[in-house]
Amino acid sequence: MTQLRQSTLSFVVSTTFLTTLTISFSAPGAAWAKSPVATGTGGAVATISEPASQAAITILNKGGNAIDAAVAAAATLGVTDPFSCGIGGGGLMVIYLAKDKRVITIDHRETAPASFSPTVFRPDGKELDYDTAIASGMAVGVPGTVRGWHEALQRYGSMSFAQVLAPAIGVASKGFTVNANFSHLIDENLNKFKLFPATAALYMKDGKALPAGTLLRNPDLAKAYRELASGGIRTFYEGKLGRAVVAAVNQPPVAPGVQVRAGNMSMADLANYEVRIRQPIHSTYRGYDVYGMALPSSGGIAIAEALNILEGYDLKALPRAQAEHLYLEASRLAFADRNAYLADPEYVDAPVAGLLSKEYAARRRELINPQQASPHADAGDPYPFQNDVSVPLRPRSNKLLAEGAHTTHLTVSDKEGNIVSYTYTIESWGGSGIVVPGYGFLLNNEMTDFDFSGPAPNVPEAGKRPRSSMSPTIAFRNGKPAFTIGSPGGATIITTVLQTMVNYLDLGMSMADALNAPRLSERNGMSTDVEPGFTGTAQAQALEKLGQRWGQPEEIGAANALVFNPDGTVTAVSEGKRHGIGSAMVQKSPH
Repeated sequence: MTQLRQSTLSFVVSTTFLTTLTISFSAPGAAWAKSPVATGTGGAVATISEPASQAAITILNKGGNAIDAAVAAAATLGVTDPFSCGIGGGGLMVIYLAKDKRVITIDHRETAPASFSPTVFRPDGKELDYDTAIASGMAVGVPGTVRGWHEALQRYGSMSFAQVLAPAIGVASKGFTVNANFSHLIDENLNKFKLFPATAALYMKDGKALPAGTLLRNPDLAKAYRELASGGIRTFYEGKLGRAVVAAVNQPPVAPGVQVRAGNMSMADLANYEVRIRQPIHSTYRGYDVYGMALPSSGGIAIAEALNILEGYDLKALPRAQAEHLYLEASRLAFADRNAYLADPEYVDAPVAGLLSKEYAARRRELINPQQASPHADAGDPYPFQNDVSVPLRPRSNKLLAEGAHTTHLTVSDKEGNIVSYTYTIESWGGSGIVVPGYGFLLNNEMTDFDFSGPAPNVPEAGKRPRSSMSPTIAFRNGKPAFTIGSPGGATIITTVLQTMVNYLDLGMSMADALNAPRLSERNGMSTDVEPGFTGTAQAQALEKLGQRWGQPEEIGAANALVFNPDGTVTAVSEGKRHGIGSAMVQKSPH
């Protein structure tokens, strides 16, 4: 299978008390002037979309908190970045509650319908073609986004669905201007989108991608949001909207003469969907407390293991090539363990304590040759570090499988010091390709995140959540928020977050430079994925002397971050070049 880039979104929101600016939405089709870095003394947001960042600021200005603003931004991203995320998918949210000084996480990852079995992707004993499996009803997991938003607002927010969805309804109704990146993503998915008339009608014209400069309105999505605003989650999980989702999954609305595999999802699958409030993964690195997402995300664990391995080196004192070589080798070892052991914790008893052990990391570190890259790493044995008196099975290591790469991350903070680091997705770019007729949103293809065959911890099972790489992260220093980081990119999410942290904490880069540096993604494959323009550089050549090898260049993840500065200001940081440049905003700039 080919490795896909995941259409996931990641963002961060925070708020801090002070006089706020009044921000109104531009007229339909107006261009928003993007700024990828902003520093100020108020609430802050970083997303990949200017309208989404403005939605968060609007909610903060109206007295909403970071949780309210995060949902507003996420809903707007569902309009402006529909190929990455939306109410047809799921996500993982890390929240810092300033008053309680605690971190909680909301897992609203999609689940497998009750009809699923471990052989669902091997109907005749042979694995389905990956691309065929994606563009189908059977690829669609039970969406968790709407219930995740509801849970976040009910528990920790201060506003209603109607209030936080209002900015997104405005953007969907009035429209936004399609940029070159948006048009390019349609073009890359033409073959998939052509299969489904509702999708083609929304994103194509005369058989081609909507060109940059087009004003795109999505009245059907505005209608879906209005129904959620008035009817709440019941309309999605028990009502008319849910019935439309089930119909699209079980009888995919295809073009004449087209056949795709149907799913088998029921209204009971939707009604039975539950979010999980989980304890975060907590680790330490050079005096920082790092909080990330627990299983079914593999991100928090893999990042913690790699950081534990790297903590044994004085990276600051090493030449850059040497430090980056060690980062790549630590990532290789962490991925070997991630692939072998991690999956939905309700189905698999993963050795999490062992994998997070500093002593285990020391054993793994012994396998690294500082002067020579390893061609492959075997999974380690974390069980002796479990302090577990049972006799658990030791699964075999599994090959690295393809994972969709189209996701988004956002981050927000508020005036009370609350913080949200949120990654959510519909999986591959454009998900399954199926737009729900009459409602204007794409359905996920999250079920292809399962391993198609076993034995493996991540095989499909009824009700199971596929393993994720989403890694929304919040770091603290001396008990106070220090920074947040998260990214899209399938399995490259893990390496993006890890590398950005190493760049920032060890290599002395500013967060903006750390985030914009060339990404190197080593996932225990035969070569390391890199971005266009990296091979042939002096940096690449220095690493090649240590035995590192490069894969096919491709853009890796559009990350977002917040930095909480010692003087009380906050710096929001988004992409300076990837994905059409990101959008960072604060409520008030310092004088």
